[in-house]
Amino acid sequence: MSLEEPSTPKLDTGETLEGVDYDALESLLGEYAIGRESHVNAEAFIVRPDEVQAALELLRDEAGFDHCSCVTAQEYEDRYESIYHLRKYDDPTQEVGVVVPTTKDDPVSESANEVYRTADWHEREAYDLVGIEYDDHPDLRRILLPETWQGHPLSLDYDQEQPQVVEFAEHANPLREDHAADAQSDTMFLNIGPHHPATHGVLHLKTTLDGETVADVESDIGYLHRCEEQICQNGTYRHQIMPYPDRWDYISAGILNEWAYARAAEDMADIDVPEYAQVIRTMSAEMCRIASHMLAVATFALDIYGDFTAIFMYAMRDREVMQNLLEDLTGQRLMFNYLRLGGVAWDLPEPREEFFEQTRDFLDELPGKLEEFHDMITSNEIFQLRCVNTGVLDPETAKSYGATGPVARGSGVDYDIRRDDPYGYYDELDWDVVTEDGCDNYSRVLVRMREVEESAKIIEQCVDLLEEWPEDERNIQSNVPRTLKPDADTEIYRSVEGAKGELGIYMRADGTDKPARFKIRSPCFSNLQTLPEMSQGEYIPDLIASLGSLDIVLGEVDR
Repeated sequence: MSLEEPSTPKLDTGETLEGVDYDALESLLGEYAIGRESHVNAEAFIVRPDEVQAALELLRDEAGFDHCSCVTAQEYEDRYESIYHLRKYDDPTQEVGVVVPTTKDDPVSESANEVYRTADWHEREAYDLVGIEYDDHPDLRRILLPETWQGHPLSLDYDQEQPQVVEFAEHANPLREDHAADAQSDTMFLNIGPHHPATHGVLHLKTTLDGETVADVESDIGYLHRCEEQICQNGTYRHQIMPYPDRWDYISAGILNEWAYARAAEDMADIDVPEYAQVIRTMSAEMCRIASHMLAVATFALDIYGDFTAIFMYAMRDREVMQNLLEDLTGQRLMFNYLRLGGVAWDLPEPREEFFEQTRDFLDELPGKLEEFHDMITSNEIFQLRCVNTGVLDPETAKSYGATGPVARGSGVDYDIRRDDPYGYYDELDWDVVTEDGCDNYSRVLVRMREVEESAKIIEQCVDLLEEWPEDERNIQSNVPRTLKPDADTEIYRSVEGAKGELGIYMRADGTDKPARFKIRSPCFSNLQTLPEMSQGEYIPDLIASLGSLDIVLGEVDR
């Protein structure tokens, strides 16, 4: 594909996908759209690298695509390419892609940061791993690898054998020059992490203090980067990729992670999933959500006022019960590897009645346990003083950064993939999306605790269905070819509602049994970007509370 010609023919006039009139969008973009592609999930418009901001502004302001969910960068034999995956917070089934090709000898594209703040980190990652440069980017530095790193690991000519030298650079106060003439200045540079329990993993917060308040904070990530995307690109669709999603958010969201890959691969290869297997997937995914939220509440309370003996241990006690159920179902406690393309690995454990009884016992005891948590946490005066009106993130800022999950819903953003872009068995069940309007640390905790109640409702309905399911109709897998080879240049972006937000997968096929490009859209990656917005002007303890309220897992941030 050249920069002047579209890679695929245009659709017939008036043809739409998922309710989007792409011809109207093409007319809106006018001369900015120099071509058009068909992806499995949406149409995509090709835009010149020097007209990115203008095109994105039109799609955001005139067409309502206010959610830049992901930015994918990749290299072809003849060009580089950035893809901006746009959706609407009000209706994520309405999607459109913006494809920005650049030449091999001059891989420079206009930055989308002025339109979507979430593009800041996404474009830095594209520069770091693929090698595309973005004009007018406010801080185009490597984000996962050291600045001294040679080459770009996802580029086609990357030499893995070349030596690497990582230099040590002394940390300097970035506000030093601003206050050099101010005799009363009291700024200080403070390292928080990377080896500190309050950073929830190997996260380094470069914090600048002005007196006792936070003047600036920069998240230094990449300590846990494991080349997960490259590993998946080296694995086969059918067998070798599925074990890896468990290792992104390795805390307890394994099946949620597996489902993100399964949904993308199944839609790309047009694979059906039996209804019975969909119910099992839905039940097990909500079990993972409860386990994840239990740990989030436990560690957050530990961050806020150091209560290990009561709150942390109470939450871990209840989480262990759910982990026992998941172990009975999958055979593993964390790295489940339970989903298969076209279904699940095996049926419910025998005797089924015992599994159902244990699940119902947990659900029956859950309301009383949640009441204990509210007594010890949300009703606690210290907790309220630390969380109410701290870490404030207004709805529009949350949207601009691409925040999703409890972080967005705690700011009143009514967005949940399970309801808004239904998959599995969710649209057949009775449950509610939880939102809070406080926009602070307290609201994000309330959302997670209330979501545990909604997950319990979903699990109970799934158990009722599974108990009554006719034995001769318990199909756990559809007939899937042993080797999957989607047509070359088939592209798709699909997502699920993970415990921490929108977990998406982009894949491009090249006609072989392995993806040519595999991109992971981590909710933690986008949510962590909001930390400076929540923390500037507040105290260090508020910064720690805000970080804890994001419920990040660095394995998913770094991938």
